[in-house]
Amino acid sequence: MAATGEALTPQGYIQHHLTNLQVCVTDEGLALNSKLCEGNFWTWHIDSLFFSVGLGVLFLWLFRSVGKKATTGVPGKLQCFIEMVVEFVDSSVKETFHGRNPVIAPLALTIFVWVFMMNFMDMVPVDWIPSLAAAAGIPYMKVVPTTDLNITFSMALGVFVLIIYYSIKVKGISGFVKELTMQPFNHWAMIPVNFLLETVTLIAKPISLALRLFGNLYAGELIFILIALMYGANWALSTLGVTLQLGWLIFHIMVITLQAFIFMMLTIVYLSMAHEDH
Repeated sequence: MAATGEALTPQGYIQHHLTNLQVCVTDEGLALNSKLCEGNFWTWHIDSLFFSVGLGVLFLWLFRSVGKKATTGVPGKLQCFIEMVVEFVDSSVKETFHGRNPVIAPLALTIFVWVFMMNFMDMVPVDWIPSLAAAAGIPYMKVVPTTDLNITFSMALGVFVLIIYYSIKVKGISGFVKELTMQPFNHWAMIPVNFLLETVTLIAKPISLALRLFGNLYAGELIFILIALMYGANWALSTLGVTLQLGWLIFHIMVITLQAFIFMMLTIVYLSMAHEDH
């Protein structure tokens, strides 16, 4: 159902669930999901910001509260689970990162848990939260932040800034410039070719990070929406929809975990490369 109560066509249903709650700044003031927002630079996806920041705060609060109450005796189930996550991330960093930097392990833990929590919102049935939002008068509500390209690109750009920062810090400006201009062909005549190749490789890192996470989660959400269209058609399609929903839900648990792991591991690898001085 749409926010105004009219029935949606299948195409309208899909479009509605894939539309963010947008607020943009126009010459007339603030506009909510208006045509004026299309292509407007000052457009905010309120739902993506709300859920991403909210889940980040939940992550910090949960890990901090467990850390403060941690005991040396037999741990509780939650403490045991968090210790397993921390040990898993710590071992991944030790095996992959070849430098010495106290920031990398906390960064990897934050990325893995935060991205997983944002991905896990895809496990919530597609109509639950949008229906509650519609009842409250909110026309659109997209609950999976990682299906928003703005969110995945912002995280990837944050990693990209760290790559540049540590590349210059470890190698110096001259070393960083030499890395871009004197490899893979170590000859002054090949500097333009080297610079082009290395620049493309460097820029491809945040782009691949953002698009990989966005593409997998967006496709997963779209499949959930398509399955939801089967409910209410007839008993045969509804029964098939339940079966498909359960099967895709089980498979998607692996997808959301794997995508969080890949984002974390690529971040560690890229930062490890930034710390290596050739």
